[in-house]
Amino acid sequence: MSNATTGSRKIFSLPAVTPSTSVNSVSLIHVLSLLADDVLALRGAAFPVHRKYAREALRQVVVIREFLADVVAEALPASAFVGLAELHVALQKLGHLLRDLARPGARLWVLVNSDRVSNNFRALFRSVATALEVLPLGAASPEVMELVQLVAEQAWKAEGGTLPSDALAARIVWSALALFENGIEPDLIDLNDLMEHLQIRSWSDCSEEIAFLEDLFFDCEENEAASIGSLEALMAYCRATLFDADDHNKRTGGNQFKALHRPVNHVNLDDLRCPISLELMLDPVTIATGQTYDRASISKWLKSGCLTCPVTGKKLTDTAFVSNYAVQHLVEQLCASKNLSFPEPNSKQKRDGSKTATPPSSAAAGAMKMAAAFLVRKLAFPTSLEQSRAAFEVRRLSKSNVFNRTCLVEAGAVPWLLHLSSSMDSSTQDNAMAALLNLSKHPSGARAIVEVGGLGLVVDVIRLTFKVEAQQNAVAILFYLSLVEEYRAAIGDLPEAIPLLVELMREGSYRGKKNAIVTIFGLSLCSSNRVKILESGAVPALMALLSGQEKGNLANDSMAVLAKIAEHPDGTAKILCYDGAISRLVEFFRSTGTSRSGRESCVSALLSLCVNGGAEVVELLRSMPVVMPPLYSLVTEGSPQAGKKARSLLNRIHEV
Repeated sequence: MSNATTGSRKIFSLPAVTPSTSVNSVSLIHVLSLLADDVLALRGAAFPVHRKYAREALRQVVVIREFLADVVAEALPASAFVGLAELHVALQKLGHLLRDLARPGARLWVLVNSDRVSNNFRALFRSVATALEVLPLGAASPEVMELVQLVAEQAWKAEGGTLPSDALAARIVWSALALFENGIEPDLIDLNDLMEHLQIRSWSDCSEEIAFLEDLFFDCEENEAASIGSLEALMAYCRATLFDADDHNKRTGGNQFKALHRPVNHVNLDDLRCPISLELMLDPVTIATGQTYDRASISKWLKSGCLTCPVTGKKLTDTAFVSNYAVQHLVEQLCASKNLSFPEPNSKQKRDGSKTATPPSSAAAGAMKMAAAFLVRKLAFPTSLEQSRAAFEVRRLSKSNVFNRTCLVEAGAVPWLLHLSSSMDSSTQDNAMAALLNLSKHPSGARAIVEVGGLGLVVDVIRLTFKVEAQQNAVAILFYLSLVEEYRAAIGDLPEAIPLLVELMREGSYRGKKNAIVTIFGLSLCSSNRVKILESGAVPALMALLSGQEKGNLANDSMAVLAKIAEHPDGTAKILCYDGAISRLVEFFRSTGTSRSGRESCVSALLSLCVNGGAEVVELLRSMPVVMPPLYSLVTEGSPQAGKKARSLLNRIHEV
């Protein structure tokens, strides 16, 4: 079971520490008071499921807190420790359980685990009753004593079982999944009732549910995958069909949609830095105090034993945290506006995408196919706002789930998204291109783009676009298409494609340059594109990137393309025509900022230049002794292939 979204504690796990027998009554009463206060801090939380049990638990804790405030600790006999210790454990567990019920994103999961939750409540109520019965109530006032006795009596009588309203909502869930499994669309009125019961009233609420279930799915055992995946697909279907602009109950993704696309010029970059690492928050999460941190930083903080909020200093009684998608999107937008790269968070990179290649269940398959068909119908709507929202939903559903991409392509989303790529509405165009990028990563999606004549439309977006993000996504689409051998020549045959990519290498944003470089590399693998790449001025643009202000990955990627170009005599000639080309390559080769892969590409390029350029190039290298130490280093520390090329280059340099 996943604990990625719940801090260091798995949902529904109720760990508790029993106090040491050496603790005196005064200290124990104080600790119990703090525990009770922490639980009572949840009185303002929403409890969509198990409301009755949650209210009863809070009522019991209120009485316990009154007893703790009223009792004279010094007057308690030693025998009171047993009851106080039992209360210590019960209060910890009640706090955990109530926080699970109130946790954003976990509402559907709590609902379908109603029997487990109600059994936990029943067991904890009896623990409270047992503790209260053995406490020396005479140490409290008569009024409090009477109240405690009443609560203990009621706690014993508390019935278990799923509440009728929760059972009805759960039946809607199981009924909907059964209908999905049989290829039948569930009644939207029933799903609307389910959302109302769970108090899921916005696109953002629904997205939190999907994110929580997605985390569970990637961390779950194999026997749990089908049920969790089915629930995730159900929520995805609900988000696509219920949260619409025309919904008069304000169950709409409209406000969320606008919020995710609002201008970020007024946002201070420093406000989006993690208070711990002072780096941009790539994977922001919010903890119990309301403060937001980068997931990796706060996880490391908690694992080190620091159980306080780094900003407020407040003690954390619960180490749960939830993803903050609003902050994450602001970071993405701000990075794009400032031409900064935005790497994927490590937690997402480690996920096994192959787990989503096939549907976890037939119900999940049915739900996604129906959601895809619904969204494609919306893409055909005559209004730009509806089209843009549908494209945005396609974009989100296809972001990382392979089977979702399959469903959307098979439903016919690609032609409509290509049509929207030329929209005069910037948000519509942006969402369409981002969605197409996700679908282009799927073989059937790439094939659909090419077969319907979409290559020219994608290139048009590179040339004419409202947003730099749409342009960057268009280039990335060409990159994924260039991975397919049969599409490389077709891309190169478009007169503007390669010149536009070279222009982006010179003038584009960081992401634009990177996408253009790797796309040019893919296109260079096709012999018919080689001359076009050279004639478009690729070599000067690539050489400039080796020592420009934007070093690092851009320089390493540029070197890989130059190495490929240098393999052929015409490419060698173009490189040698660049003033100071060999010196530039040697400088890159010996730079401490050059990666191992960059050095290996560079030695490959230098060897090709020697082979194709002849003695003049070899003599020039021979006159540069600074190249020797990194060459010898590559012989001993590089990959077998790189070491072989380094030895070959050394042999040429040493030949008399």
